[in-house]
Amino acid sequence: MKSKLFLSIGCTLVTLWSCNTSYKPSGDPIAEVPFTQVHFCDSFWAPRMETNRTVSIPSAFEQCELNGRFDNFALAGGLIKGEHKGDFSFDDTDPYKIIEGASYSLAVKYDKKLDAYLDSVINLIEAAQEPDGYLCTCVTNKCTRLSGWWGNSRWEKINSHELYNCGHLYEAAVAHYKATGKKTLLNIAIKNADLICQVFGPAEGQKHVPSGHPIVEMALAKLYKVTKNENYLKLAKYFVEETGRGTDGHKLNQYSQDHMPILQQKEIVGHAVRAGYLYSGVADVASLTHDTAYFHALKNIWENMAGKKLYITGGIGSRAQGEGFGPNYELHNHQAYCETCAAIANVYWNQRMFLATGDAKYIDIVERAMYNGVIAGVSLSGDKFFYDNPLESMGQHERQKWFGCACCPGNITRFMPSIPNYVYATQGNDIFVNLYVQSHSSINTNSNTVEIRQTTSYPWEGKVELTVNPDKQEKFAIRLRVPGWVKSNPVPSDLYAFTDKPQSVSIQINGKKESASESDGYSTIVRTWKKGDKITIDFPMPVRQIKANDKVMDDKGKLAIQRGPIIFCLEGHDQPDQHVLNKYIPENSTFQVEFDKNLLNGVVVLKGKAREVLEAGKEKETDFTAIPYSTWNNRGANEMAVWIPSSASYARPNPQPTIASQAKTFTLRGPIQKDAPVTAETEEWAWGVNDQWEPKSSSDISKPYHYWWLKKGSIETLVYEFDKPETISSVDVYWLDFDHYDGNFRIPESWKLYFKEGNNWKEVQASTPYSVKKDCYNHLAFKPVTTKSLKIAAQLRKGESGGVIEWKVNK
Repeated sequence: MKSKLFLSIGCTLVTLWSCNTSYKPSGDPIAEVPFTQVHFCDSFWAPRMETNRTVSIPSAFEQCELNGRFDNFALAGGLIKGEHKGDFSFDDTDPYKIIEGASYSLAVKYDKKLDAYLDSVINLIEAAQEPDGYLCTCVTNKCTRLSGWWGNSRWEKINSHELYNCGHLYEAAVAHYKATGKKTLLNIAIKNADLICQVFGPAEGQKHVPSGHPIVEMALAKLYKVTKNENYLKLAKYFVEETGRGTDGHKLNQYSQDHMPILQQKEIVGHAVRAGYLYSGVADVASLTHDTAYFHALKNIWENMAGKKLYITGGIGSRAQGEGFGPNYELHNHQAYCETCAAIANVYWNQRMFLATGDAKYIDIVERAMYNGVIAGVSLSGDKFFYDNPLESMGQHERQKWFGCACCPGNITRFMPSIPNYVYATQGNDIFVNLYVQSHSSINTNSNTVEIRQTTSYPWEGKVELTVNPDKQEKFAIRLRVPGWVKSNPVPSDLYAFTDKPQSVSIQINGKKESASESDGYSTIVRTWKKGDKITIDFPMPVRQIKANDKVMDDKGKLAIQRGPIIFCLEGHDQPDQHVLNKYIPENSTFQVEFDKNLLNGVVVLKGKAREVLEAGKEKETDFTAIPYSTWNNRGANEMAVWIPSSASYARPNPQPTIASQAKTFTLRGPIQKDAPVTAETEEWAWGVNDQWEPKSSSDISKPYHYWWLKKGSIETLVYEFDKPETISSVDVYWLDFDHYDGNFRIPESWKLYFKEGNNWKEVQASTPYSVKKDCYNHLAFKPVTTKSLKIAAQLRKGESGGVIEWKVNK
């Protein structure tokens, strides 16, 4: 009755539910169809999932062995002696996430060897758990090297990630229990959850703080669903409600979405992964407690995300600083952060919004993120990963086998086998078809079991045939999602729009055209279904160009290319001159669609004619080939772009090399006073100041730049090293200056320029003043020097950081 009341209330709240008169959903809650009941047999997802099982999971476990993740548990359990390894307090989550992914894989395809391996890892985790249930190895191991994260005792710091560790433990435990029926890891999770229920909460003597790095909220909700222990749901709700309160004097901040209570939030800010995890947890709590107020708040935040801060690839988070969001409409391409984990979190959040509302617009973003932003994060070989996913590159980006902060590889391993979870949902006796994948499924409704077989070449082709086989003949609704990419707007907002008109979708039942009612993004067919009934859908799949809202400055004068759910890009490997950024493709261009079975494990490619911009305003026609964005960087580093100029004025001719552009760039740690010996300094690679992109202002962070991360008020350096001695008489420096909640970047207080003479640095003899002006190049002329190295030494302002956007060197 409570669920029916919740849905009834929802229909009275404007835009939360659409109460369509031609089709009225039952009052039952919407339920996921478990991924174990949906079996893929397609050529797109099934091979990727198998690669995840056979390559990604084993390679990630191997990295855990090599990088000491398992040793830390053994050390905490007294099984070995030694030093705690790793650089972060949350390294425990890497094994947890991979265990979750491995458990999902076991549920789909049993592997005796993997099952036994998980048992051995769980034995280590059990040994590391303290008698009262506490489990965080860097604290148990008293790793003072990491005390900046956790302090000197348990639960001391809100950003210690202790609760983040707990959350991933619970998610792994639930997955392992559901996959194997074993309670070994589940019992560890329960013991730990019972402890945090004692430590945190509203009562006197308990800690009154939010979770710090959200995930424990949705993890506690999962644990509650399995155990039915009300304390877990109550604690999840407590962490949600405690966000933004500042109880007991803890400092509010945007980084963890802790700047104000969730019910008051209307803009998505802060760390993108934390945001996606937090709002997923809020949705879980709201659903389980029937709280419509939280759904209204989530809807406001979601509208800001979907309308002002969503990348066309389904990624979120524009900035490396704070790994999160910038202002509205800041959607830089070259500098897009779009963390792989954030794209996954975006799927989690939107799936939960769909379950609460039954609106297909949320699945539109699920699909967009899955086919583009998420799987771009892993190589086709399954053993290399992107942490961030730019939409433009000069060739400096490349996937890595592992990271010091290795959250993304583990997240990929747990997400890939769960993808069948997003295909169907039920509401009473009705069935939602949300994704189109060749598969066979067994779906349990309130009063029936319905087998559905999908036959399709989606996402390469738009024809889908569904064979419906109910156990018993019965009247119910099948709701077929009409993807947003078929309509006028690629995403459910005015952030992007197609440049052409949409085409109509054709639906047939048993060979006869069907007129289906449409609401909430679904074509709904209500009839008495019998075994062998066939639904045939023909989604038109023309190549479509996309323009961004005029307020998205970095996309001005550019168009993106989409066919079906797939976003395409140009990559240098496929272009005659190996370059991308010097080309434009006019609006309404003609595209040829070809399937190349020998390219990138088999993909559709788009071909056509582009214009190549040369020096002195000259142009020439050239061929182009576009590939799916998700498959770029599988043939080595090269230029790449998703947003392609549509006219010559927005293309960039290949710049001629300069002294600066050919220099090696790095920073120095060590003595920086003049006449200091070079041998006393150590080099750290730097990037972004000699790429020859012209900044528009000191706050223009759309292209590469260098900033002195976490440095404030200190003297910081930037060095050019040339291949041979160069005679230089002046430099031009464009200083960085912009605001960020995680630390501002300001023009420096002062600076000096040094040249290397022999084994020492000497200051140049300046003939013009050192200037520190914003929004322009700061020119410094000096007595010519012949040298192989120049060094900027910048005195940062007190309490502020700084950086350089571009640094030119002149003979």
